[in-house]
Amino acid sequence: MDPIESINVKKDSTLAMLLAAQARGWELSYMELSSLYVRDGVAYGHVKQLRVRDSKTEWYGFESSADVPLGELDIILMRKDPPFNMEYVYATYILERAEAAGALVVNKPRSIRAANEKFYTAWFAHCCPPTLVTRRMADLRRFLEEQRDIIVKPLDGMGGASIFRVEPKNPNTNVIFETLTANEQRFAMAQRFIPEIRTGDKRILLIDGEPLEFALARVPHESDFRGNLAAGAHGVGVELTERDRWISGEVGPHLARQGLVFVGLDVIGDYLTEINVTSPTCIRELDALYGLDIGSMLMDNLQARVRSRA
Repeated sequence: MDPIESINVKKDSTLAMLLAAQARGWELSYMELSSLYVRDGVAYGHVKQLRVRDSKTEWYGFESSADVPLGELDIILMRKDPPFNMEYVYATYILERAEAAGALVVNKPRSIRAANEKFYTAWFAHCCPPTLVTRRMADLRRFLEEQRDIIVKPLDGMGGASIFRVEPKNPNTNVIFETLTANEQRFAMAQRFIPEIRTGDKRILLIDGEPLEFALARVPHESDFRGNLAAGAHGVGVELTERDRWISGEVGPHLARQGLVFVGLDVIGDYLTEINVTSPTCIRELDALYGLDIGSMLMDNLQARVRSRA
């Protein structure tokens, strides 16, 4: 995971998972990317034994540390946030070696690499708004002419970073396209703007392909269009609609077959816009709103998986 000392305790989904695992009496081993290494084909981690508390001031403590073969761990949760760069890819290679040695890695490293959170929606285009991925500015300009109001974003970001809304006659259009494509040297995504964003960008959490009954609609700040909590949006709990369930049914079983056990779908209005597989969030918010314990639901699933492999 990312450094535990800098998390937002109130909102951090990884902490919710840690609390649920600790409540079962499980031993917690903490690692950051810099803790991982491979020697002669064997994956190791410099791990710290961790204790956690649901406290705003003292939420963690370390008890001991040691270098251990990662294959000796029962379960490894990969919860490092994007950017999804080559360092992230290298980490998934290391975790694949741990997987080969017997550890259950969630989400599956190979599938994390395969399922770019923006681009993987192309496998479910029938659930999505009109979408373009390209490096060419001419393609983006034609798409803007067709759709009249679009969102453009990088393929490797998170939290609403570098997302732009572009409409005809925007004097900054060329600059935005140049920036996102790095002057046509980098792929970027464009999607038709969905006006229903004003009622929120819904985060639907899936466990082993099955959606929870409730989602968190992240409603943009009145001065913004981005439904990202990190960009100032606020969360509102909503029940899933029939369309939400249909999208989940189209996407969820496929993801589960790929070993993507814990996933967050982003749905605006009637459309799937992103598939979050690296470190999906919103557990704490939904737990607080509906009296759930999503971390425990996930741990139940993982415990069953470990037992089935024994």
